[in-house]
Amino acid sequence: MSKIIYHLGTCNTCQRILKELQPLEDFDLQDIKSEPITENQLEEMRTLTDSYESLFSRRAMLFRQRGLNNKELSEDDYKSLILDHYTFLKRPVILVDDKIFIGNSKKTVEAAKEAIHH
Repeated sequence: MSKIIYHLGTCNTCQRILKELQPLEDFDLQDIKSEPITENQLEEMRTLTDSYESLFSRRAMLFRQRGLNNKELSEDDYKSLILDHYTFLKRPVILVDDKIFIGNSKKTVEAAKEAIHH
């Protein structure tokens, strides 16, 4: 299992979190806008969490623009939406060995920091 952080280079929150997590030795940083996640990468994330939904960002502007907030979405829908457009991935996603940390809540970032520097 790898050490990788999926983030958005243009996202101030992601940049702040990356700074907070330094030093990040042996980590791959993948900007999901310039290097979209692959289905294999998404599958790897999914094996570490309970659902595609947990990786999905309802804050994405496209969520409302596409009227998805008015639809019942299935796991397959979440998966294809995340693969379809990078903004649907909740960011950042931090993989440390066999642990996954999803999103930018203070608690999640603290737990990730602990896992990285422990």
